[in-house]
Amino acid sequence: GAKLNTMWNRRQTTKFNGASYVIQRGAAAIYTPEGAAQVDETIDFYRANARTIKEGLAAAGLEVYGADNSPYVWCRTPNGTGSWDFFNRLLEEANVITTPGAGFGPAGEGYIRLTAFGDAGDTQEAVERIKRMLDAESRD
Repeated sequence: GAKLNTMWNRRQTTKFNGASYVIQRGAAAIYTPEGAAQVDETIDFYRANARTIKEGLAAAGLEVYGADNSPYVWCRTPNGTGSWDFFNRLLEEANVITTPGAGFGPAGEGYIRLTAFGDAGDTQEAVERIKRMLDAESRD
Protein backbone atom coordinates (compact mmCIF):
# COMPACT_ATOMS: atom_id res chain seq x y z
CA GLY A 1 0.00 0.00 0.00
CA ALA A 2 2.69 2.50 0.96
CA LYS A 3 4.63 1.86 -2.25
CA LEU A 4 1.58 2.54 -4.43
CA ASN A 5 0.90 5.74 -2.49
CA THR A 6 4.51 6.86 -3.01
CA MET A 7 4.34 6.16 -6.77
CA TRP A 8 0.96 7.91 -7.11
CA ASN A 9 2.25 10.95 -5.21
CA ARG A 10 5.33 11.10 -7.47
CA ARG A 11 3.13 10.96 -10.59
CA GLN A 12 0.79 13.69 -9.32
CA THR A 13 3.51 16.10 -8.23
CA THR A 14 5.45 15.57 -11.47
CA LYS A 15 2.39 16.24 -13.63
CA PHE A 16 0.78 19.05 -11.68
CA ASN A 17 3.52 20.85 -9.74
CA GLY A 18 4.14 23.87 -11.92
CA ALA A 19 2.93 25.37 -15.16
CA SER A 20 1.29 22.93 -17.53
CA TYR A 21 2.91 22.16 -20.88
CA VAL A 22 0.30 24.21 -22.75
CA ILE A 23 1.02 27.24 -20.55
CA GLN A 24 4.79 26.76 -21.00
CA ARG A 25 4.37 26.66 -24.79
CA GLY A 26 2.21 29.77 -24.70
CA ALA A 27 4.80 31.61 -22.64
CA ALA A 28 7.59 30.55 -25.01
CA ALA A 29 5.59 31.94 -27.96
CA ILE A 30 6.37 35.51 -26.92
CA TYR A 31 9.96 34.87 -27.98
CA THR A 32 8.93 34.39 -31.61
CA PRO A 33 8.86 37.39 -33.97
CA GLU A 34 5.05 37.24 -34.05
CA GLY A 35 4.86 37.03 -30.25
CA ALA A 36 7.24 39.98 -29.85
CA ALA A 37 5.13 42.04 -32.28
CA GLN A 38 1.96 41.23 -30.32
CA VAL A 39 3.60 42.18 -27.02
CA ASP A 40 4.81 45.48 -28.52
CA GLU A 41 1.31 46.19 -29.87
CA THR A 42 -0.25 45.57 -26.45
CA ILE A 43 2.29 47.77 -24.66
CA ASP A 44 1.80 50.54 -27.25
CA PHE A 45 -1.98 50.39 -26.64
CA TYR A 46 -1.53 50.93 -22.90
CA ARG A 47 1.11 53.63 -23.46
CA ALA A 48 -1.39 55.50 -25.63
CA ASN A 49 -4.04 55.25 -22.89
CA ALA A 50 -1.53 56.51 -20.30
CA ARG A 51 -0.65 59.42 -22.59
CA THR A 52 -4.36 60.24 -23.04
CA ILE A 53 -4.83 60.39 -19.27
CA LYS A 54 -1.65 62.33 -18.53
CA GLU A 55 -2.07 64.91 -21.30
CA GLY A 56 -5.81 65.32 -20.71
CA LEU A 57 -5.54 65.89 -16.98
CA ALA A 58 -2.51 68.17 -17.39
CA ALA A 59 -4.52 70.22 -19.91
CA ALA A 60 -7.27 70.47 -17.27
CA GLY A 61 -4.73 72.06 -14.93
CA LEU A 62 -3.95 69.08 -12.74
CA GLU A 63 -0.45 68.09 -11.68
CA VAL A 64 0.27 64.63 -13.10
CA TYR A 65 3.13 62.16 -12.76
CA GLY A 66 4.04 58.79 -14.20
CA ALA A 67 2.63 57.28 -17.40
CA ASP A 68 5.96 57.44 -19.23
CA ASN A 69 7.19 53.94 -18.42
CA SER A 70 4.22 52.78 -16.42
CA PRO A 71 0.53 52.11 -17.03
CA TYR A 72 -0.29 54.22 -13.98
CA VAL A 73 -0.85 57.98 -13.78
CA TRP A 74 -0.61 59.76 -10.45
CA CYS A 75 -2.49 63.02 -10.06
CA ARG A 76 -2.17 65.52 -7.23
CA THR A 77 -5.60 66.32 -5.83
CA PRO A 78 -6.59 69.95 -6.41
CA ASN A 79 -6.49 72.53 -3.61
CA GLY A 80 -5.15 70.09 -1.01
CA THR A 81 -8.27 67.91 -1.18
CA GLY A 82 -7.90 64.58 0.60
CA SER A 83 -7.40 61.60 -1.68
CA TRP A 84 -10.61 59.88 -0.47
CA ASP A 85 -12.60 63.11 -0.87
CA PHE A 86 -11.37 63.60 -4.43
CA PHE A 87 -11.97 59.91 -5.17
CA ASN A 88 -15.58 60.32 -3.97
CA ARG A 89 -16.13 63.48 -6.02
CA LEU A 90 -14.81 61.81 -9.17
CA LEU A 91 -17.03 58.81 -8.51
CA GLU A 92 -20.19 60.78 -7.73
CA GLU A 93 -19.83 63.77 -10.06
CA ALA A 94 -17.86 62.37 -13.02
CA ASN A 95 -18.75 58.67 -12.69
CA VAL A 96 -15.05 57.79 -12.90
CA ILE A 97 -13.35 55.26 -10.66
CA THR A 98 -9.78 55.98 -9.54
CA THR A 99 -7.66 54.75 -6.64
CA PRO A 100 -7.15 57.03 -3.63
CA GLY A 101 -3.47 57.56 -2.96
CA ALA A 102 -3.96 57.07 0.78
CA GLY A 103 -4.38 53.37 0.04
CA PHE A 104 -0.67 53.25 -0.77
CA GLY A 105 0.39 54.68 2.58
CA PRO A 106 0.93 58.17 4.02
CA ALA A 107 2.99 59.40 1.05
CA GLY A 108 0.02 58.70 -1.24
CA GLU A 109 -2.27 61.11 0.57
CA GLY A 110 -3.09 64.09 -1.64
CA TYR A 111 -2.98 62.00 -4.84
CA ILE A 112 -5.16 59.67 -6.83
CA ARG A 113 -3.95 56.96 -9.17
CA LEU A 114 -5.47 56.22 -12.56
CA THR A 115 -4.78 53.20 -14.73
CA ALA A 116 -4.19 52.80 -18.45
CA PHE A 117 -5.49 49.21 -18.36
CA GLY A 118 -8.78 49.91 -20.05
CA ASP A 119 -10.55 50.39 -23.34
CA ALA A 120 -9.24 53.38 -25.33
CA GLY A 121 -12.71 54.87 -25.82
CA ASP A 122 -13.58 54.46 -22.15
CA THR A 123 -10.25 56.05 -21.17
CA GLN A 124 -10.93 59.08 -23.38
CA GLU A 125 -14.47 59.35 -22.00
CA ALA A 126 -13.22 59.23 -18.39
CA VAL A 127 -10.71 62.02 -19.06
CA GLU A 128 -13.44 64.15 -20.70
CA ARG A 129 -15.76 63.61 -17.72
CA ILE A 130 -13.04 64.68 -15.27
CA LYS A 131 -12.29 67.75 -17.39
CA ARG A 132 -16.00 68.71 -17.50
CA MET A 133 -16.28 68.29 -13.73
CA LEU A 134 -13.25 70.49 -13.08
CA ASP A 135 -14.40 73.05 -15.66
CA ALA A 136 -17.83 73.30 -14.02
CA GLU A 137 -16.14 73.68 -10.63
CA SER A 138 -13.94 76.52 -11.86
CA ARG A 139 -17.00 78.41 -13.15
CA ASP A 140 -18.76 78.24 -9.74
